[in-house]
Order: sequence, then C-alpha cells, then structure tokens
Amino acid sequence: MQTLSASLKLLRAVAHALRGWWTIRTEFPRLEPTQQHQRVQEWATCMLQVLGIRLVVQGTPPQEGPMLIVSNHLSWLDILVIHAARHVRFVSKSGVRDWPLIGAMSTGAGSLYIERERRRDAMRVVHRMTEALRNGDLVAIFPEGTTSDGTGLLPFHANLLQAAISSGSPVLPAALRFADAATGETSLAPRYIDDDNLASSLWNTLKAPPLLAIVRFGEPQSSLGRDRRAWARELHADVQTLRRATH
Repeated sequence: MQTLSASLKLLRAVAHALRGWWTIRTEFPRLEPTQQHQRVQEWATCMLQVLGIRLVVQGTPPQEGPMLIVSNHLSWLDILVIHAARHVRFVSKSGVRDWPLIGAMSTGAGSLYIERERRRDAMRVVHRMTEALRNGDLVAIFPEGTTSDGTGLLPFHANLLQAAISSGSPVLPAALRFADAATGETSLAPRYIDDDNLASSLWNTLKAPPLLAIVRFGEPQSSLGRDRRAWARELHADVQTLRRATH
C-alpha cells in the first residue's frame, strides 16, 4: 500500500509539474510580474499538497522588496516551501537550470544561477542580485552553499551578502525544518545530501507519512554599515535560533 500510495502521488506530481511548465510557456508572457508571482506561489502550495506536505508558516513572511532572505538549506523541497510562503527570486546552483521540467520552471520563476565551481562567478551573481534588489525584488539565498542533514548548520559564506550591503537592502533570516505531521519530530525523508540524488530523495518523500514543512521568519536587519563576514556569523546564529524555535 505504501508503494501504491507513493506511486499515485508521483503521477499527480508529474501532472502538476507539467501544468506548471505549460503555464510558464503559454501564460507567463501575457501576465504582469505580480500575477506571475501569485501563480508561482499557488503552484508551489498545490505541489506541497500533492506530495503530502502541509505548510506551516511561523513569523511574518516578507510582503515586499527590496529584501534578501537568508535561510538554512535541507532539500530540493526548500525552494517549494519558501515559494509557497512567498514568491522570491532564488539564487540556485547552475545545474538546476538543466533539470528536466524543474529547470524551465525555476527559470520562469526568476531564479538567478551561480556556478559554484567557479569562484569568480560569485562576483557576477552579486552584481545581478544587487540589480534585482535595487529594482525592488525579493531575493533568497542559502549561504551554507549546499544542503545539510538538518541537525546543525554549516558555516555561512559571506560573499552574496554583499548584494544587500551594496544595494542598501535589509536581510531577513529564516529557518526550515521538515517534521512528521503526527509526532512533530524532525523527518529526514526529504534530505538531499552526500550520495542522495533527486530521484531517491523524491521517492523517500513520497513514501513518508504526512509531513510538515515549517518555515519560520525572523525580523529584518538593516544592511547599513555592515561587514559581510561578521554579518554572516551573526546571521548563522540567528538562523540557528530560528531553527530551534520551530520545535
């Protein structure tokens, strides 16, 4: 029964992904940006429901930009979860752009891509982020640079914080946690680390009992007079505090 239930969820998820792809290809060119953002948020909310995941939002999501959201990183699901709470422009690894279906939807949702293997590419992305923030966008980053198992936080990279400093935009810390809906205990089903791949992570998520996706937003912090390295350490502590408060 578990395998059958997971298989049915997978079929519905693929169908929903195809609808999202078709919407981006055919409807987005005619929509205003605010309408596009609303469609992305609605699509992400529905996809979580299809996957058997209930969204729990704690704190106040950002209402408008410019603002840089800084969050811990657990899974490929993180982008869906934050999009369901509030549409933002993510900074994603360049490989996502080439994923079937997901890449097209990520690009359509306004993602900015970084080639993590090229250290100099961070400067190019900082310029793009700065421009987006100056245009009033909401931009989100995962400063750990990769996913963790959720039991702690990896060190935060400071480079991308320069976009907030250069544009004078506030930063909003946030934290994510996945939990078993029945017990509230942390679930590792959606994890995406080390030898995990997208297919195995997706299948483990589909087979899991109903899950909670908890996103907790903190308070905006001014970027005026900040040193990005010192700020990265402070934000690391803030996100750690928020993560613990989701329990």
